Amino acid sequence: MTNILFICSRNKLRSPTGEAVFASEPGIAARSAGLAPDAEVRLSSEDIEWADIIFVMENSHKRKLQQGFNNWVKNKKVVCLGIPDKYDFMDAELIEIFKACVPKYL
Repeated sequence: MTNILFICSRNKLRSPTGEAVFASEPGIAARSAGLAPDAEVRLSSEDIEWADIIFVMENSHKRKLQQGFNNWVKNKKVVCLGIPDKYDFMDAELIEIFKACVPKYL
């Protein structure tokens, strides 16, 4: 089982879409979280410890992740997908981006 974690700012649109897209894939367990104080599900050190691969949407998320959770992420694979904050939850184009980008890292 590969544990993948999707991170964005508020855990409302992009990261929950990533989680939903990969939640039913065989051999994959998916979670999502946000970095902002008002995130739907706020990122915790336990989430990071659980994850085999962490996917962030933007470089700013990677920086914030490293600043706030440096001790937990230093030995983790963190991948920036470069997905801007312009999509709705389960937007068809966003789903296609996830399906095109994520599998090559699994």
